[in-house]
Amino acid sequence: MRRRFLAGALATVVTVASACSVSTGPSGDSKKNDDGQLTIGFSEVTQQSPFYVQLKDGAQQAAGKAGAKLLFADANGDVTKQNNDIQDLITRGVDVLLVNPVDPKGVAAGLAAAKTAKIPVVTLDRPVPEGAASHVGRDNTQMGKLVGERLAKALGAAGGKVIEIQGDAGGAVARDRGNGFAQGVKGNPKIKIVKGPYSDYIRSKAVSAMQDLLQANPDVKAVYAHNDDMALGALQVLRENDRTDVKVAGVDGLMEAVKLIPQGQYVATALNDPISEAGQAVQTAVKVGRGEKVPSYVDAGTALVDPANAAKYSGSTVFAAMQPAS
Repeated sequence: MRRRFLAGALATVVTVASACSVSTGPSGDSKKNDDGQLTIGFSEVTQQSPFYVQLKDGAQQAAGKAGAKLLFADANGDVTKQNNDIQDLITRGVDVLLVNPVDPKGVAAGLAAAKTAKIPVVTLDRPVPEGAASHVGRDNTQMGKLVGERLAKALGAAGGKVIEIQGDAGGAVARDRGNGFAQGVKGNPKIKIVKGPYSDYIRSKAVSAMQDLLQANPDVKAVYAHNDDMALGALQVLRENDRTDVKVAGVDGLMEAVKLIPQGQYVATALNDPISEAGQAVQTAVKVGRGEKVPSYVDAGTALVDPANAAKYSGSTVFAAMQPAS
């Protein structure tokens, strides 16, 4: 690890300044302290979704427990800004980078800069084709498949038209959740998937999309969204139009969705607890920063939540947490 010290610097465990693009400690220093404290630079795709807000919170908590300093940068959905943020974090002398990419291919410039600076990278939630020492995420294909199978069961033999509200264009998560869902429903040839627009995992965008989709597809039988936030936006539109007959499903285990499942219209979700995922990512980043060997892929795990087990997952957290295996 590289060492640097600025006179009068105050040691902090986790530092985040919302007013800045990249946050630093009170002295502006982001290097490892003389006592060996590791500095992690975290570049995140956005803060415009509950999942990503919790992902940041989980990283802060985990860094604090590990005794590491965390410097945070919000790309706000802009890959150019993210590449600049990564360069800024490199300039500030972080020991390891944690990257949640806006665009897996578009962030290549930032990863190349990290490689040149000999700073290892761990990706979180969204993988990149190359350039990362390890990726911490979940099997998004399996998530989509679990939800697809459960929604197909709810629709029964009659099947019907299913509107799919997609995440982000070109994103691996959206691709895998879409492919997994298609696998999950393929056993019923009477289920027809209608691809909706990319709504970037944001509820307000899904609301606008669903208003148009419902008008164009009045015979819709179900809606599947790539995350619960968008699914809840679709549900809002359906209820405003008295379409309680249309079933809804999503992904992520957002507690708001989990608590709706026993009511019937919201059929299922798949767990994607961001707090635990971020925790595993920080643990991996700490190991990488210390030069320890880590697996190329760390699976944070998932599980189906439906009417049979929703009560077990219901709680006060923003997202339902993984339960210990029984």
